[in-house]
Amino acid sequence: MIRLRQYLRKIMYIISVMALFCIVVTDAQAGKINNLRIGQGIGTVRVVFESDSDFDYKVFTLNEPNRLVVDVKGVEVSQNISKNKDENIFLENIRVGSSGVNGIRIAFDLKQPVLVKKTFILPPQSGFNWRFAIDLEATNERDFFAKLGSANSQSSDSFNRDDILPKNNAVPQKKTPTQQSKRKIIVIDAGHGGVDPGAIGYKGTYEKKITFFMAKELKEELDKNSKYKVYLTRNRDLFIPLRDRVKIARKYDADLFISIHADSAKNRKAKGLSVYTLSETASDKEAEALAEKENKADIVAGLNFADHTKEVSDILLSLAQRETNNSSSEFANILSSEMSKIVKTVSNTHRFAGFAVLKAPDVPSVLLELGYLSNPDEEKLLRQEKYRKKLAKATVKAVNKFFQDPKH
Repeated sequence: MIRLRQYLRKIMYIISVMALFCIVVTDAQAGKINNLRIGQGIGTVRVVFESDSDFDYKVFTLNEPNRLVVDVKGVEVSQNISKNKDENIFLENIRVGSSGVNGIRIAFDLKQPVLVKKTFILPPQSGFNWRFAIDLEATNERDFFAKLGSANSQSSDSFNRDDILPKNNAVPQKKTPTQQSKRKIIVIDAGHGGVDPGAIGYKGTYEKKITFFMAKELKEELDKNSKYKVYLTRNRDLFIPLRDRVKIARKYDADLFISIHADSAKNRKAKGLSVYTLSETASDKEAEALAEKENKADIVAGLNFADHTKEVSDILLSLAQRETNNSSSEFANILSSEMSKIVKTVSNTHRFAGFAVLKAPDVPSVLLELGYLSNPDEEKLLRQEKYRKKLAKATVKAVNKFFQDPKH
């Protein structure tokens, strides 16, 4: 049996090498994108690439600056398309460059926020070669931000296949299940933003700035661990409604959601860090409202409530919410413990309230109050990068301890 397995492994290896060789030959004979047309509609734009062969693609948006990105494989791209001057309301300044191994990136600067509505490829017909179309539509900044990044891309089925030889021509080895362990997804929410400054400190410090700096510093610390994939709900001074922050966490299928805030009180002597999780009463009401709004469909990952009665759906959602709350409380206790080792915390550091940003029924969530901006001493500390870094490192320790438990 062992010899048979070894033999089969050799056969699979030979087949994989042959397959890779065929791919290399195919790439050497790659077709070419030789034309680009941009058509204007009412609040929409269609981008059409013409090619003499089929190809793989991936389309998504990025910011700073806002741009539409088209990554292609298995095809060359004529530099002439960068000279396209078709007037339209969305796109300008086309650039063509390399992307990864054997890939090409075409980038368009955006005049305004857009969403990629649809992508499709048409085979040759009626005198046309292959055509790849991208339909764009206007959107607001909030929805544009929510759809940023390659994680929200539209792509051909085979774009991400692991069948292209690395630069050293080594044959890719399939990873074992332990090597393929899923990275934990953490979403960090910088409270307030845009027209909402949040609390205003003793000397005029805006809460939205402190939370934004802290969120970026925490992401920077978490990014040092390859086991985590970290997203921000906002990466600039932008107003995002509370419910949309929850949607962002659920969109990324987050394993943990941390909302960052700074407190304020009439009593200037009030000081100390605190950690909040959702109260049982608030969670019950929110769960009911959410189930009704979403029509009880796919509220919790892996559960489709549409096939159940209201009574059964309510029970399932309640159980899911309870499990989430337990995980939230567990992380809150760990975080409170780590913070109490390094900074002043309030008594009963872990507290409960009905914060809207904590109401995802399937994402463990905490709200971290960094301290009181209304207290002159804590305002001064929170303005210091060194102090915020200390808080970030303590939070990372808590995250590490939380995910050491296999059930998370």
